[in-house]
Amino acid sequence: MVVTPLKLEVPDPIGEKRVTLRGLTWQAYQQILHALPQNRGTRFTYDQGILEITMPLEDHEFALRLIELFIRILVLEMGLKIKTMGSTTIGYEKLNRGAEPDCAYYIQNQPKVAGRKVNFASDPPPDLIVEVDITHTDIDKNQLYSAMGVPEFWRYNGQEWRIYQLRDNQYQECDRSPTFTWVEKEDLYQFLDQAQLDEIKAELNFRAYVREQIQQQAKGEQLQ
Repeated sequence: MVVTPLKLEVPDPIGEKRVTLRGLTWQAYQQILHALPQNRGTRFTYDQGILEITMPLEDHEFALRLIELFIRILVLEMGLKIKTMGSTTIGYEKLNRGAEPDCAYYIQNQPKVAGRKVNFASDPPPDLIVEVDITHTDIDKNQLYSAMGVPEFWRYNGQEWRIYQLRDNQYQECDRSPTFTWVEKEDLYQFLDQAQLDEIKAELNFRAYVREQIQQQAKGEQLQ
């Protein structure tokens, strides 16, 4: 008797629930945006008539919060400055596009917006935007944020960290962050893996690692 092995279907990971509305004008998008409370748990992304409403779930929020911590540790230990924008609504009517990213930061341009509210009509876009998209999204976010002029864009799908740098108005994928040039992708993967079991230990280990790397760089510069 021949036994046919069972094929078990492994469900795709679910990090977000999404609802997509099509054919909406900028005015309709604005009406929906302002009719809902600011403390809602959903995030809106609007791209030339398409409105995607995202409801983050546990896997999404875990990765996002740890990536935020990853960035803050690097900024602090490297002596940089930062203005955190979180999921602040970024809107450009002339582009017919708007977004509430998972997190956005001013780092290089922090001095230009420090101490006041950002006006996207006159201020530069955030220097770095991060999106966690574990499940499929109907929005081409690379095109969305490149059109807005965001210099650096990170995407994380639950397994892979992809880094994009804006060059000639288009994103080009790169191996390292233009902001944190010495950081390896493996550093984030190890940090997230350790945090699955113990977030505090993962944070302490990563802080110690970053300080060690900075000290080694300083010694190398002194020897030159």
